[in-house]
Amino acid sequence: MQKKWNVKTTDGENGRRLAGDLGVCPTTARIMAARGIDTIEAGKQFLTPTLSTMPDPFLLKGMQAAVERVLRARKAGENVCVYGDYDVDGISGTALLVSFMRRVGLLCDYFIPNRFDDGYGLNRESLQRIIDSGATLIISVDCGITSLAEAAFCRTAGVDLIILDHHTPGESIPEAAAVVNPLQPGCPYPFKMLAGVGVAFNLLVALRSRMRQEQLFGVGEEPDLREWLDLVALGTIADVVPLVGQNRTYAFFGLQRLENSSRPGVAALKTVAGVTDTVTCGQVGFRLAPRLNAAGRMESAVPGVELLLSASAEECSLIAGELDAANAERQAVERAILDEAIALVDGGGKYPSCKSIVLASPVWHQGVIGIVASRIAERYHRPTIMIAITEDGTAKGSGRSIPGFHLLEALTACSDHLGRFGGHRYAAGVGLQAEAVAGFAVAFETASSHVLGDSELVPTLDVDCDVTPTEIDENLVHELKRLEPFGAGNPEPTLMMCGVTIVERRIVGDGHLKLRVSASGKVFSAIAFRQADSLTDGILDIAFFPELNVWKNTTTLQLRIKAIRKTEV
Repeated sequence: MQKKWNVKTTDGENGRRLAGDLGVCPTTARIMAARGIDTIEAGKQFLTPTLSTMPDPFLLKGMQAAVERVLRARKAGENVCVYGDYDVDGISGTALLVSFMRRVGLLCDYFIPNRFDDGYGLNRESLQRIIDSGATLIISVDCGITSLAEAAFCRTAGVDLIILDHHTPGESIPEAAAVVNPLQPGCPYPFKMLAGVGVAFNLLVALRSRMRQEQLFGVGEEPDLREWLDLVALGTIADVVPLVGQNRTYAFFGLQRLENSSRPGVAALKTVAGVTDTVTCGQVGFRLAPRLNAAGRMESAVPGVELLLSASAEECSLIAGELDAANAERQAVERAILDEAIALVDGGGKYPSCKSIVLASPVWHQGVIGIVASRIAERYHRPTIMIAITEDGTAKGSGRSIPGFHLLEALTACSDHLGRFGGHRYAAGVGLQAEAVAGFAVAFETASSHVLGDSELVPTLDVDCDVTPTEIDENLVHELKRLEPFGAGNPEPTLMMCGVTIVERRIVGDGHLKLRVSASGKVFSAIAFRQADSLTDGILDIAFFPELNVWKNTTTLQLRIKAIRKTEV
């Protein structure tokens, strides 16, 4: 689908001032300014993040009560159970809490619900099993903020519940021993975009601080919290929260920790994923996280937690192999569902006039439909709900959104057709009866039509700044690496060069364009992946990212082209 280009504008004078004060080239400064990093202080914090600038965890509403309750459990030798979620955020948050609490002397076990048997989040039957096992304190991570009835059940059963979550709360907050969520009303914590594992890490920081204050550590016993940043990075990056502010700091230091992690499970995971060099956000998102996710999508997420907790390299190697096999199975199932979904959209007669896409089938795998919903939403630029209908007449769906459309608000407008739903702006889950699917699809289309006009249904390519040929060199490539890690909220920069002509063109590989482009007398090598049908005649504009290409021990400057259009007069 052709994209409309959104070329950001910046104050040139401010860019020059930033460049001088920060010691970067004007192009880098303009990119930063276009992203709102337009002061010297903000620029320094962005380029050189430090853990010491993290907000006080006790600013999180409920943190004081959570710390006090955990310390009482430690003193009394109570059994604690961490109740996690089955995605990477929940898996890493669970492993983080369990490993830290065991390190500081708590009796701690965990429970991860089975996607198919237990469903998402807290449920009464699972809580009862945990209580029957002897736990007197349950700590949820990455779930629980809407579990009003389940919190009441724990209270009635005489078991305390601490909720650590980052999802959007409902109208009421569960009554629990403590609720820690930066999005809950009245929470003064300044950063609101943490992942679930980020909220959990704040509990670690607060616990260590209080234990230090009360002199509960012996000589050499105080844990170094940096040891857990690899897990924080895994969950933060995988959950696609914006990599700005505190999340950027977690990712920045966590990726370094992933490269040199002492955790045998991380080493085994990297081995099966083929990650041997510098660990990037892309490698976390496309290699490590899918394998951690795979077991939970296909069956049970427990192996993922065990991988991150185990101290045995041999055991971790076996688990990582199992996860790799599960990921291969997941990929095959995903491909089949995606092909079927594309056929349904293309042959259904509603696209492109529709404002939304709702697809359902009794043969789709519940654990994979969320990934396929992302692919469909990206392909057709429509909010998408994929629904798997089960044999008992119920249906479970997973939704993904597009910019400018608040998915959770739209689902709220369709709540008469749903048994349950939850999530946030860009991703959500639903549960409903099979006979309600048709009515829900109509209601969701109506809700989408109220928000989305024709212009919102055309994807946008954000261009950080336009550049001249003289600005593109190896120095810029090296400097742009200072803006990493790239991901949600801090995407890889996109530059634009106007008035370009193609002086050499050939198709290579699977529909890729290998080009030589000329602008103002300067010629660049370029590659345009999967763009063999792109326009290459006449005077053009190119949107690209400059990089260094290594081939046969030779390093050359290359433009990785993201889009091509005719130069606008």
